[in-house]
Amino acid sequence: MAKKIDPMKDIVSLCKRRGYIFQGSEIYGGLANTWDYGPLGVELKNNLKREWWKFFVQEREDMVGLDSAILMNPKVWEASGHLSSFSDPLIDCKSCKSRFRGDKLIEDKLEMSVEGKTLKEISEIISSNALSCPNCGQKDFTEPREFNLMFKTFQGVTEDSSSTIFLRPETAQGIFVNFKNVLNTTRKKLPFGIAQIGKSFRNEITPRNFTFRTREFEQMEIEFFVEPGTELDWHKYWCDESQKWFSSLGLNKDNIRFREHSADELSHYSNKTTDVEYKFPFGWGELEGIASRTDYDLTQHANTSKADLTYYDQKNDKHFIPYVVEPSFGTDRTILTFLLDALHEEELANGNTRTVLKLSKKLAPIKAAILPLKKNEPRIVEKARQIFDTIKTKWNVQYDDTGSIGKLYRRQDEIGTPFCLTVDFDTIEKDNAVTVRDRDNMTQKRIGVDAITDYLEKSLSD
Repeated sequence: MAKKIDPMKDIVSLCKRRGYIFQGSEIYGGLANTWDYGPLGVELKNNLKREWWKFFVQEREDMVGLDSAILMNPKVWEASGHLSSFSDPLIDCKSCKSRFRGDKLIEDKLEMSVEGKTLKEISEIISSNALSCPNCGQKDFTEPREFNLMFKTFQGVTEDSSSTIFLRPETAQGIFVNFKNVLNTTRKKLPFGIAQIGKSFRNEITPRNFTFRTREFEQMEIEFFVEPGTELDWHKYWCDESQKWFSSLGLNKDNIRFREHSADELSHYSNKTTDVEYKFPFGWGELEGIASRTDYDLTQHANTSKADLTYYDQKNDKHFIPYVVEPSFGTDRTILTFLLDALHEEELANGNTRTVLKLSKKLAPIKAAILPLKKNEPRIVEKARQIFDTIKTKWNVQYDDTGSIGKLYRRQDEIGTPFCLTVDFDTIEKDNAVTVRDRDNMTQKRIGVDAITDYLEKSLSD
């Protein structure tokens, strides 16, 4: 019987040990809450983004892509409201001087959401419930104050207010300001969407939980433009599509839930928002947000820029600003989710255990490992190399001869490699076949060398 590995430290350890994720700037002592994707991590991340793009863009006729700049005219953030209201409630412990987000302190201690609450209301909740500092246990906090999450930098040779710009805190605004460009060049008709994958930056007060909450992160985001009055139907549609995508990659449905925001949680621009949440070891956490953003963003940019951002409905001969539904996925959180969901420890018949990463075959960084039974036998090595050279043009595969066959199997199990192909003496002396071992059930079968490509083609597409 398989049992889930729960503690976050096991995930962090495996990621470091096997080359998925490293601490950023590690040789200099690191930089808090920065992470580098290693050789396996970058393959996993690319596979995830590729599957997302394939499902939500490539296979649809009503979706196009975009890659907008990280640096934008500061007026973009003025129009969107980020300069005035994109902030978190910051509190300090007067005893140990630690800083926290007031809303997250409440959520962690009381398991209640305070999204949409004022600073005064947050202060009253902390005080009336006598919440204590997670570091020192004291109950003496400063009053909550607004902390803007935008990263500032300067453009050009001077460093003053006239040259201040910002690292984007979300990819969405790059889509909104390009709405008319995309509309004019693609001639799309409503409903249609614009998708983007890209980096965003938020100066989080308390980044934590490995790659779950970071200051530099990647988003996979869609703005789907619809006729006003149809947005709630489309909101439900995108909830259903999101469920299909997660399921198509093998995510355990028992570990995710769709939580609709209450009226007092809704952002000022939204008339309906649903969070897709995953049951992390540290509790339920947002994996994706699906928001009906009404016409707020396009209206704000139209008013500030004086550009015409209306859509012309030829059939009914009218101009209007479309409403938009936004499915927004956190790439790094999604990767963490699939790693957690896939990691198991299994008890074997001989009393030993094995750690295995049962990633979807679509996501697995290495699709197959070619293992020579004897690395010092030239004939075996030559055949194994021939097989490796043949299939490496179609899939990301690995040649490994750095241990005994048992150790090689365990290594590939932890990596999450679906298939191991072992070249032995029978391969070169008898049947010109290899032993194929399945990661998930450890069954083995002999496959002719000439049939390997077809076998992998079929097995990896299941």
